[in-house]
Amino acid sequence: MKKYHLYITADERRIILDSLIGMKNELIRTGHYTDAVDEIIIELTKAKIKRVRIKEV
Repeated sequence: MKKYHLYITADERRIILDSLIGMKNELIRTGHYTDAVDEIIIELTKAKIKRVRIKEV
């Protein structure tokens, strides 16, 4: 399986997590399975936080 690295800010991470939780709640409300969303939430919360320095030109 090919791996990808995504560099996001703390605010972007929070927005993504809030959106995933909202999606999970909607799936629960409509009676659908939430397994895929659960896996993504777990991967996002377990991901290492790496400080990256960006050079401004």
